[in-house]
Amino acid sequence: EVQIVESGGGSVQPGGSLTLSCVGSDFTFSAYAMSWYRQAPGKERELVADITGDGSRINYATSVKGRFTISRDNAKNTVYLQLNSLKSEVAAVYYCMAAHPFVRAARYWGQGTQVTVSS
Repeated sequence: EVQIVESGGGSVQPGGSLTLSCVGSDFTFSAYAMSWYRQAPGKERELVADITGDGSRINYATSVKGRFTISRDNAKNTVYLQLNSLKSEVAAVYYCMAAHPFVRAARYWGQGTQVTVSS
């Protein structure tokens, strides 16, 4: 059974940093593009960043460029999201998604990890 498990969320002070991790299992991790999404209360889920299977192409939402960094380690079946210079508006549940580039039905979501920014 495919599993996507996020971790690393928590409460951080404004200006602080946090690293989220997402581990995938029971699928060919390196063949899948990985994405981070977030959903704040009362808002729609939005794409934060994504990375191709081989890590050669990365895309960021405009709102996080320069502050967030996505990376992956295919040997560990893990994708990361480094969050820096955190502001209150980034507080949300962060979700990880795996998507096969050629099989539209092959999309898998994690359960999410909560990020809170508070002084």
